[in-house]
Amino acid sequence: MRSKVISIGAVFVAASLSGFAQTPLRLTLAEAQRLAIQNNPQFASAGLTAAAARQVPAQYHSSFEPNMAGLLTGVGADNGSRLAAGGLNNPVVYNRLGSGLTIGQMITDFGRTSNLVGMAKLHADAQDQATETTRADILLETSRAYFGLLRAQAVMKVADQTVANRQLVVDQITALAESKLKSTFDVSSASVNLADAKLLQVQAQNDVSAAEADLATAMGLPGQSGFILSEEPMPEQLPDRVDGLIQQAIQNRPELKGLRLQQSADERFAKAEHDLYYPSLGLVGTAGFVPTGYAAVPGRYGALGVNVTIPIFNGGLFKARQAEAELKARATTQDVNGLQNRITRDVRVAWMNATAAYDRLALTQQLLQQAQLAQDLAQNRYDLGLGSIVELSQAQLNLTSAQIANASAQYDYQAQRVITDYQTGALH
Repeated sequence: MRSKVISIGAVFVAASLSGFAQTPLRLTLAEAQRLAIQNNPQFASAGLTAAAARQVPAQYHSSFEPNMAGLLTGVGADNGSRLAAGGLNNPVVYNRLGSGLTIGQMITDFGRTSNLVGMAKLHADAQDQATETTRADILLETSRAYFGLLRAQAVMKVADQTVANRQLVVDQITALAESKLKSTFDVSSASVNLADAKLLQVQAQNDVSAAEADLATAMGLPGQSGFILSEEPMPEQLPDRVDGLIQQAIQNRPELKGLRLQQSADERFAKAEHDLYYPSLGLVGTAGFVPTGYAAVPGRYGALGVNVTIPIFNGGLFKARQAEAELKARATTQDVNGLQNRITRDVRVAWMNATAAYDRLALTQQLLQQAQLAQDLAQNRYDLGLGSIVELSQAQLNLTSAQIANASAQYDYQAQRVITDYQTGALH
C-alpha cells in the first residue's frame, strides 16, 4: 500500500513539473526584432529622452511671448515714514493694500533668443538620431543572437547525427570482435571516436543553451528558454566594390547624422553667445488699484514704459563665453571627421568579412562533399579489410569537421550581412 502511495505521489510531482515547462517560442527574425524593440528598456529610455529634448525649444521660445504676473502688496507703517538708505525709489512709505498686474514683452534681443531656439531644435533632432542609433544597436544584437542560435542548433544536429553514426560503428565492430573478425584495438579506437562525439554533443548542447539565453536577453525576455526559429532567406552577394557602401554609410548612419546636428547646434549657440554684445529691447506695463490705504496714495495706478538694456562692461565675460562656444563647435567638427573615418574603416572591414563568408559557402559545400566521399571510401576499405581503423577514424573526424563548417557557413554569412547592413545604416 505504501509503495502505491509513493508511486502516485511521484506521478503527481512529475505532472506538476511538466505543467511548468515552457512551451518553445516560435519566431521569425522580424518577430524577434519586434519583441526586442517593444521590450528593451534602453529603447524606451532613448525615446523618453528624445521627447524631453523636444520640450527645450519651447522653453527658449517662451521669451518671445508676453509674460504676466499678479501683484498683491500690503504695507503697515507710520504715516510719513521715510527710508533714508537702501534704494533709489520713492522713500515715502504709507499704509496701503494694493493689487495689480505687470506685463512684460520682449521686442527684440537682436537674434540671441532665435539662435537659442534653433540650437534647442537641433539638439532635439540629434536626440532623435540617438534613438535611431539605439534602435539599430538593438536590432543588430537581436539579429546576431538569432543567427547565433540557428548556428548552434545546426551544430547540435550534426553532433547528434555523429553520435548516432559512431554508435552504430561501435556496435558493428563490437559484434565482429566477438566473432573474432576484428581486434580489440578496433573496438577501442571506435569507442574513442564515440566518446569524442559525445563530448562534441555536450558542448553543442551547452552552446545552444547559451545562444538561447543571448536571444532571450536581446528580446527583453530573460526568462524564456526554448525557441523554434524560422530559416531566413539567404541575402544576395555584396557588390564587388565597397565605395558605394561607404557613401551609403556616410549618408545614413544615425550617429553621424546626430553628430552633424550637434555640430550645427554648437554653431548656433556660438552665434547666440556673440549676440550677448547687442542690446535688448522690451516693453513693460503695470496697472492696478488700491482698495484701501493712506489718502495720499491714489486709488488706481498704471504705467507703460520701454526698457533698453545695453551691455557696456562685464569683465570679459561675454568674450570668454563666445570663445568657449566657438571652440566647442570646432571640436565637434573634428569629431564629425573622426567618426567618418571610423565608419569608413568599419564598413570596409564588414564588407571584407561578409565577402569572405560568402566565399566560404561554396568552399564548405565542396569540403563536405569531399569529406563524405573520403569517409565512404574509408568505410568500404575497412569493411573489405584493406584499411585500418585509424584511417576510418580520421575520415570520420574530417567528415564531422566538414559538416560543422558547412552548417555554420550559412549563418555566419547571414550574421555578417546583418553587420554590414548595420555599418551602412541600412538596419532599421
